[in-house]
Amino acid sequence: MKHEIGDIIQIHCYKHNGKIHRIWEESMVLEETDDYIICGNYKTKVIENDGRSHRTKEPAIVFFYKHNWFNIIAQFKDFGLFYYCNIASPYVYDENTIKYIDYDLDLRVFPDGGYRVLDRNEYKYHKKIMNYSSDLDLVINNELENLINMKKENKGPFDVKFLEKYLNKYQKMLNSK
Repeated sequence: MKHEIGDIIQIHCYKHNGKIHRIWEESMVLEETDDYIICGNYKTKVIENDGRSHRTKEPAIVFFYKHNWFNIIAQFKDFGLFYYCNIASPYVYDENTIKYIDYDLDLRVFPDGGYRVLDRNEYKYHKKIMNYSSDLDLVINNELENLINMKKENKGPFDVKFLEKYLNKYQKMLNSK
């Protein structure tokens, strides 16, 4: 099913064991192709697996992929552009919701272009207790390398001009509500 630009959808993040990890209550569809869907959100309610909730503090443009094992969140903070990239299964769409499995490893990209891989210990722990297969481990590590190379080459969401196009589109759509 293709979405209309401006549709409001939810995002559900799961862990490998099938348990819900996090829910974003609202995200606006900005574009959808055969390979990805791009959404925007701002001050959206996020519900954690323990029931706590908070609202996002800055506008974000989020890229979900149908064939890549990662998603990318560009966060427009007052003190610069940050990226939070999740190593995660390709998304599926079900009941007005984007759904994916989070595989712990994250890539954090800072405004100066530097980056850091986060949560390696969490990944090792979950790999053991949730029995990630060796094939899955290979895919996850290869996709982490692909994501890092994408960042180094400033491709896709890491191309600021490409990204700003979607931020401007999102802001115009919010202002027209």
